[in-house]
Amino acid sequence: MTSERTKRAIIMGVGPEQGLGARLARRFAGEGLHVIVAGRTGESLETLVEGIRGDGGAATSVVADATREEDVLQLFDVAGDDLALAIYNAGNNTPGRIADMEAGYFEKAWRVGCFGGFLFGREAVRRMVPRGGGTLLFTGASASLRGRAGFGAFNAAKAGLRTLAQAMAKEYAADGVHVGHVVIDGAIGGDKIREAVPEYAEKLGEEGLIDLDGIVDGYLFLYRQPRRAWTFELDVRTSKERW
Repeated sequence: MTSERTKRAIIMGVGPEQGLGARLARRFAGEGLHVIVAGRTGESLETLVEGIRGDGGAATSVVADATREEDVLQLFDVAGDDLALAIYNAGNNTPGRIADMEAGYFEKAWRVGCFGGFLFGREAVRRMVPRGGGTLLFTGASASLRGRAGFGAFNAAKAGLRTLAQAMAKEYAADGVHVGHVVIDGAIGGDKIREAVPEYAEKLGEEGLIDLDGIVDGYLFLYRQPRRAWTFELDVRTSKERW
């Protein structure tokens, strides 16, 4: 029987140390999985891997573009046959008015937000089904559920990803693959918002930013669920968020 230590997790969309992807990697490494972290910046990935190893965990970094099929194929080859968990956390917030939008801008939003999820999800189930199952999770947003003026490209990409995830949940449940979708409704309290739009982060305040560890708790909850009590979707927000 495969030991917990030899089970592997792939997390696509790992960026800053104080970000959701990195925090997911640390938590699941702490659960005994060998985490394979993937993103576009090798230096930050290696820093994270060194930190996980320093804490006694097992981790590997892979530089990969979520929208390139060959990159995704190589990423899953690294995981091998012991893949227990796969998380698609890649995304890009792409604001803009439709009438002012270049076609390439819209397409790029879709490629990262939805097409990359298809490539990732397809390769995950191709490996999980033969081994009897696994957990496949997608990161969503409030844009997954409703359109909003000024965010048409982002809305379309995230809504597409959610529908894809729901279809996969129904298509592969009988094969033992638990597919889940996590709606993150609001700004995450990590480095990205504090560095990109510090004035907005200050306006929201700590109580208005979603706690990173609290979000990760939701992913861990989904991973641990027994087959007779699966959840497809969780939504996470602060007590101040209007919804």
